[in-house]
Amino acid sequence: MPERAHTQQALNRAMLEAVDFVHAEGWDRPPTLFGLVPSELLADQVADVEEDPLALVVQDNLPETIRPGSDELLDYLGRIAWPQEVIGVVLAQEIVFRDAAAPGPEGDTYQARLYSGVLRSGAELTLLQRRPTEAELEEKGAFAADEIELRGGPNVAPGVLKLLRASLDQSPEDW
Repeated sequence: MPERAHTQQALNRAMLEAVDFVHAEGWDRPPTLFGLVPSELLADQVADVEEDPLALVVQDNLPETIRPGSDELLDYLGRIAWPQEVIGVVLAQEIVFRDAAAPGPEGDTYQARLYSGVLRSGAELTLLQRRPTEAELEEKGAFAADEIELRGGPNVAPGVLKLLRASLDQSPEDW
């Protein structure tokens, strides 16, 4: 498998593709899980294997009763074992977060999407997409909901990243 599929840059591109996919589905959705495979394995389905070294494979078998951030989601992620062809995984889930930088003792709370991704090579990335408020939608007009602003940084959702990485370390043969 080409080394470029195992890089941070490849994960970054795959994460942006996951953002576009999930954003197109709209808000108030259950978690979405993607396996990441080298595009060359799906060359007949990927438009440009050279441009996109990783292909997203949506996992449609996630139980609909699983809610974002729930114990059920954590349990589900803890029981996943990916085949070796899957070299990474991305989880998208809607959350409520508190902005500790906002004024006041409790900060402001926001609805958002949390995108967490890891590769077997060690690359990882977490992005946050804040949901626009009703006031922001009214102020910016009809297309405000189409705007995507992503934030990221170190130490965002380390527990989620650890679970995703553990799912890559388990082997289906271990079951």
